[in-house]
Amino acid sequence: MLRTRMAQGAVALLALAAGQGASADEDRTAWRLFVADQADGKVTALDRDAPESRWSFEFAGPSKLYASPSGQAVIAVQSDNDRVDFLRSGIALEGHGDHADIEISDPKAFDAHLTGPRPFHVVTHGHESAINFDRGGYVSFLGEGALQGGMLEATEFTQNRAHHGFAAPLGEVIISSVASDAPVEEDSAPPRVGIAAYDDDGAQIGEVQTCTDLHGEAFSGSYLLAGCKEGVIAVTEAGEAAEFTMLPYPESFPEEKTGTLLGSAAMQIFLGDYGRDSVVIIDPTTAPYFTRVELPFRRVDFVLDPAKPQYAYLLTEDGTLSRLNMLSAQIEASARITQPYSMDGHWRDPRPRLAVAGDRIALTDPFEGMVRLVDPASLEETATIPVEGVPYNILAVGGSGLTH
Repeated sequence: MLRTRMAQGAVALLALAAGQGASADEDRTAWRLFVADQADGKVTALDRDAPESRWSFEFAGPSKLYASPSGQAVIAVQSDNDRVDFLRSGIALEGHGDHADIEISDPKAFDAHLTGPRPFHVVTHGHESAINFDRGGYVSFLGEGALQGGMLEATEFTQNRAHHGFAAPLGEVIISSVASDAPVEEDSAPPRVGIAAYDDDGAQIGEVQTCTDLHGEAFSGSYLLAGCKEGVIAVTEAGEAAEFTMLPYPESFPEEKTGTLLGSAAMQIFLGDYGRDSVVIIDPTTAPYFTRVELPFRRVDFVLDPAKPQYAYLLTEDGTLSRLNMLSAQIEASARITQPYSMDGHWRDPRPRLAVAGDRIALTDPFEGMVRLVDPASLEETATIPVEGVPYNILAVGGSGLTH
């Protein structure tokens, strides 16, 4: 069922102001990077092109960073500390058809935060952000309008039981992962066995669709995809319900699965992992649905280019950054950027993470204590930005517009 609660603490209503010195109708481009430390709770915010402009925020523990749908809020998920903090990014874009307005201000932490048992996956879609609390058995939905207005009010959706999963709105329904009802040992998470649709009151609509070991989810166009052992399940709107279609892995593929998915916002296409040393380009409308691209070394991270949706960028453990054309399924260029980062060891050991910040790829280099900026066309490094500590997760927020 759904219930509403207010976040802890009071939230001040923050007014965004244009950057100092901006003249009327000035065309401005601004990109801001948020970098979370791997070892402690520090998050550093800095301006990509003026990195001396930076701000530091101290949270309870290391954060995974997500942008709200508009990019005006940054969601800092501290899974090991049962806490989610929020920042105002200080970058606000408003579309006006033939142009966009941009307002730039200093980033600032919300006075309020969410607490709950092991927050983990965050899914953003439409005007909502959904945070899964793995050990709480519920998902908190946050409306974008409230976040932009400085309000932090969470609407909670109760899952069938606590598990490592997700839920997200899709049209008139809520789509949620479903966990096995079988008993598990204390402190163990139940396996994911399927996915189902629910109404706003939490009542299940139709049958649970089989999706063993469900992990990874993304939206693109009219589709929501989730990774399964049997294939990737595609979900679309169907009036007051949802339609589910399993896209089976081709028989020629090695016996692996997809557990991480990215969806393009500009065209209907997905990129997912497949095992540790390949990726798959997924078109949910045309069989055989999957095109597999093998990599010479194991994959460290990958990201889509929002402005050039045919491109994705992949970093492999030998320190090589590659540009993948998802339309041709060809790696067009590669360049060595960092020292090797082995994928052996703990999954959360410090390794580079990627973000696209306009006409630059930003990647953290934890061993060197810096963020590297790379030209996506030439794959040449254009700048390095020192960041204290162990820079790890990274998020880029920004764009172009007029200041008035």
